Amino acid sequence: MRGIGILVALMLAAVSLSAHVGSADVFFEGDAGPYHLYVTVRVPQVIPGIAEIQVRSASNDVEKIEIVPMRLSGAGSNFPPTPDVTERSKQDPQFFTGSLWLMESGALKVRVSVEGSKGKGELAVPVPAFAQRTLPMERSLGGLLGFLMVFLAVGLVFIAGAAAREGNLEPGETPSPARARRARVVMAITAVIVLGIIYLGKAWWGAEASNYKRGVNFFKPPEAETQLENGNRLVIRAKGQDPEWSKRVDMGEVIPDHNHLMHLFLISTPGMERMWHLHPERGGEGAFAEDLPDMPAGHYEVFADIVDKDGFPWTLVGQIDLPQVHGKPMSGDDSNWIGGALMAQTADANVAPLADGYKIVWEKGSAPLVANTAMTFKFRLEDKDGNPAKDMEPYMGMAGHAEFVSSDMSVFAHIHPAGSASMAALELANGGPAVGAAAMGGTMGSMAMPAAEGALDPEVSFPYGFPKPGEYRIFVQVKRAGQIETGVFNARVQ
Repeated sequence: MRGIGILVALMLAAVSLSAHVGSADVFFEGDAGPYHLYVTVRVPQVIPGIAEIQVRSASNDVEKIEIVPMRLSGAGSNFPPTPDVTERSKQDPQFFTGSLWLMESGALKVRVSVEGSKGKGELAVPVPAFAQRTLPMERSLGGLLGFLMVFLAVGLVFIAGAAAREGNLEPGETPSPARARRARVVMAITAVIVLGIIYLGKAWWGAEASNYKRGVNFFKPPEAETQLENGNRLVIRAKGQDPEWSKRVDMGEVIPDHNHLMHLFLISTPGMERMWHLHPERGGEGAFAEDLPDMPAGHYEVFADIVDKDGFPWTLVGQIDLPQVHGKPMSGDDSNWIGGALMAQTADANVAPLADGYKIVWEKGSAPLVANTAMTFKFRLEDKDGNPAKDMEPYMGMAGHAEFVSSDMSVFAHIHPAGSASMAALELANGGPAVGAAAMGGTMGSMAMPAAEGALDPEVSFPYGFPKPGEYRIFVQVKRAGQIETGVFNARVQ
C-alpha cells in the first residue's frame, strides 16, 4: 500500500521545492531577442512532477510564448520535445502561464520561445530539478484501494474455484463431490498464487520507494565539513547525505561561477551581525581552502556555493565555532560586513549607510512583502549628497550580488541581477561561456554593464520571491571606486 501511495503521489502532487537552501523556485529576468521577460519556474516537489511556468513580458507586443523542458547539457540538450503553448491572461495581456512535466532529476532547462511584432526571440532558464520529499497517501484513498485489492483478490479465488467446479457442466447438472474437491484445491492454489503476487508486488514497490527515498537524500544540501588549520586556514570538504553523492559529484571537476570555483559565506549566529563572502581555492583530494582574514570569535553558519560539471548548483551547509582569527588582509573579490544584530534593527528600513557617507537605498514601496510571490528588488547607490553615485563598477562581472537569508538559517539564496540561477548554468543553458560572457555585457536581467571604462548605472535589481513568511536579512553587495560595499536590509515577510 505504501508503494501504491508513492505512485499516486508521483502522479498527482505538484508543489514547490527548494532550489538553493530552503528557497523554492527559480527566478530569471533577461532578454529573449527583442523581448524583455521575467520568468518564474515553480519546480515540483516530486519528480516526475508538474512545473508551473509564469512569464511576464515588459512590453505588450508579444503574441505567443512556447515553453519546453530539456536537459541543460549533454545528450538531449539539443533535441527538445514538442513545446507547449502558454496561456495569455485575460486580465493582464503581458502575463503568460503554462505547465510542464519534469520527468527526471538533475540539471535541466526550460527553453522559452517568443513571437511578436518584433519577430522571434529565445532564451533558456536553468532549472535544478530534484525530488524534495515523498508524499503520503490520504487515508480515504488508501482505504479505498485496499478494499478494491481485497475484493479483486477474493473474487479471483472464487472465480477460479467456480471454473474448476462448474466450467464444463451441462445446464442443470449438479457438481459431483470430486469436482467440489478439485475446486477447493484450485481455490487454494489460486489463493497462494494471488498472495505471492501481492507479496512480490509489495516487495517491488518497497524497493522502488527505497530508491526514490535515496534520490531525495541524494539531492539534499551536502554537508560542509570544515577544519581550521594553523589558526587561520579554513579547509572545506563536501559530504553528501547519500553515499553515492561523492562518487557522482566530483569536487575536482566543479566549474567556475563568475570567475570563482566556490563562493563561501560565513554568517554569525544568532544575530547575523557579521558576514564574510570569500572565495576558497581548490586544494588536494577534493578539498577547498581559504586563508581567513581577521575574524572575531563566534559561531558561524557556513554556506558554500559550487556548480558541478553538468551545471547543477550545490550549496554546502555547515556550522563552525571559530576562535579569534588573526589572518591576512582581504583582497580581490573577498568582502565582509559587520553591523547590528537582526532583531536590534528596525524591520523593513530602506536605507543602508556605507563608508564616506554613501548609502544604498531600497526602492521598496509601501506594499507588504508576501511569501511565494515573484518580485523585483530594486536598489540605488547614492553619494553623500543624495545624488546618484558615479563611481559604481562591475563586481565579479555584474552590477551586484544579493544574499537573502532567513533568521532561522533555513533559507539561503545567492541571487544575481539575472535571477536565482548560477551564471555558470546560464552560460551552459544559452550556448556556452561565450554566450554567457556576452550576456553579462548587458543583455541579461538588469545588469547595465559599461560599454567602455565608464561607471555603471547606480541602480541594480534582483528577481526573487521569499519562499515562506518570517524575518529575513538581505545583503546587497556592489563595488564602487575599487571597494566592495555591502548594504544590509531587514525584511518582515507575511
